[in-house]
Formats: sequence, C-alpha cells, structure tokens
Amino acid sequence: MSAHHHERGHIHSAEEAEGAHPHPHEDHGHPHGSGGHSHPTGIRGFFYGLFVPHSHDASDSIDDALEASKEGIRALKISLFILLGTTILQLIVVLISGSVALLADTIHNFSDALTAVPLWIAFILGRRAATRRYTFGYGRAEDLAGLFIVAVVALSAIIAAWQSIDRILNPQPLHNLWWVLAAGFIGFIGNEAVAIYRIRVGQKIGSAALVADGVHARTDGFTSLAVVFGTIGVMLGFPLADPIVGLLISGAIIVLLWGTVRSIGHRLMDGIEPELVEKAEHAIEHTPGVLDVPRLQLRWVGHRLQGTATIRVAENSTLLEAEAIVHEAEHQLGHALPNLDDMLIRTATAPDTARTPHAD
Repeated sequence: MSAHHHERGHIHSAEEAEGAHPHPHEDHGHPHGSGGHSHPTGIRGFFYGLFVPHSHDASDSIDDALEASKEGIRALKISLFILLGTTILQLIVVLISGSVALLADTIHNFSDALTAVPLWIAFILGRRAATRRYTFGYGRAEDLAGLFIVAVVALSAIIAAWQSIDRILNPQPLHNLWWVLAAGFIGFIGNEAVAIYRIRVGQKIGSAALVADGVHARTDGFTSLAVVFGTIGVMLGFPLADPIVGLLISGAIIVLLWGTVRSIGHRLMDGIEPELVEKAEHAIEHTPGVLDVPRLQLRWVGHRLQGTATIRVAENSTLLEAEAIVHEAEHQLGHALPNLDDMLIRTATAPDTARTPHAD
C-alpha cells in the first residue's frame, strides 16, 4: 500500500509569470451545462433571475486572488460613489418638494449605500495571509459581510412595510408630485446601475456576498420605483396608491430575499455548486494516467475555491510518474476552475488505500 501526497499553492504560477495561457478553456471539452441545477422559467424565472442571480461564473472567472479582490473593491468604490450621488440628487428634490415619503426613501438609500463598507473591509481582510489561528486565511469575512447585508435588506423591507402601514392608517398629502416622480426615477436608475455592476463583478470573481449586495441595490431601486408608482396613483386620484404599492414591494423583497439567504448559507456550510464539482471531476478524470477519482471535495472561502482529491493511478507507477500525473491534473483543474487557489491531491494505487482518509 502506498499513497503520494502533493499540495499545490497556485496552479498557474509559471504561466502567469509569462502572461501566457496556452490552453483555452474550450479546448478541454469541459461541460458547461447546469449539471441538474435548474431554475424557474417564465415570469417567476424572470423575477428569480433579478433577485437570485448566480454567485459565480467559473468559465469567466479571474484566476488571480489579488486581482479578484482588487476588482471587487473597485466595484464597491464606484458603486458607493454612484449611490451617494443618487442620494444627494434625491436630497435636493426633498428640499424643493418637502416630501416626507421621498425623505424616507433618501435616508433609506443613504443607509443602504453604507452596507458596502463592511464588504469593502472583508475584501481587504481576505487578502491577508493565513495565520496560526486562521490557517485557511480570512476569506470567510466576506460571507459574514454577506450575512450583514441580508440582515440590512430584511430590516429595510420591514421598515418600509411599517411606513406603508402607518401611511395607510394616517394618510398624508403629497406636494410637488412631479419633483417626487423625478426623484423616484433617479433612485431607481442609480440603484439599478449599481445592481447590474455589482452582480456582474460578483459573478466574475465568484463572490456570493458582492452578488448579494447587488441584489440589495436592486431591491432599493424597486423601493424607489414604488415611490414613482405611488405618486402616479396619487396623480390619478387614488391617495392610498403610494402606501399600498410600498407594502407590496416590501412583501416581495422579503419573499425574494430567501434566495440570497440560501446562497450565503450554502457558502457558510461549505456548500458548492454541483456543476463546479462536475467540471473538476471531468478535468481530473481526463488527465492521462488517472484511472479513477474516488474522492473530491471543494469549498468556497470568500470568492476563492479550495479542495482536496484522491486519484487512483496504475499500481506500477513510479514516484516520478505519479508526480507528473498530479502536475497535469492540477494544470487541467486550473483551466476548469480559474477561482481555485489551493488543491491537495493524493495518489493511491490500491482500492483500500484510495478510500482510507488517513493512509500514509
């Protein structure tokens, strides 16, 4: 019985130093299907896609951890300034119109823009080197920030619902309706632009927390849009339109938030998308010299992947041959999963060895 352990630090170190990437992803024939990962279709599917987008796009991911963090921080900086600009424009309209409803929406947008700060801190923390206490690094800070964002979205929806109920019980007249209408559109456009940007970057770098923050901005945009629909209703002679639409939007946010909660929860429980496991298995199994992959584990740590695998090789393989097989398996994995940072691969020649976790 013999087993060979091999640990990789970074798959593409030599290629990245030369700025080369000689093997395109499509050349390996990796499956790009959903791997049984289905989503709703039709109208429900449209809203599902709006509020529960994928947190990854492995075929288009950045394969350098530092660059991925930099891109995430850049997305947070730019979107934060857009949201602050949106808030200032809305505040100017509030001063002109005296709308209490719009003031509430403005304060709501400003406070929610600040949720980018803990995620920003998490991205910076995630770049710190591992320590003897945090031996896997600080990537989990990103998922904790995602939990904070989920809590803020839920709180925002509850506050918006409370305000809507209060307005139904205590109706208040709206003045300068055209100004309020314009400000509602400003809030929607600003938040939707930030949502699209954050979600796109979050998918690119594999950050569930950044995608969640993008969904958060989108819910804020629809809250601002509720101000628009409510104002139109008031213009048409239906004063209760404003609070009723606000209540409906609040309820929709709470229902759709469940998808984001599940996404963050999966990360904290080391859940992994099945299609990523299939891509990793396909890459290893199609490596020359690999007979079988009896064990494969992957998990997200922030927006980077880590994992372990046991591969079975021919019994007459020498140590050098096993090393070469492992090296090629790592190379294939690097193309299949650009987010992958650390992979511990063990080779084994006997069936009982391959399934014994503590074999030497």
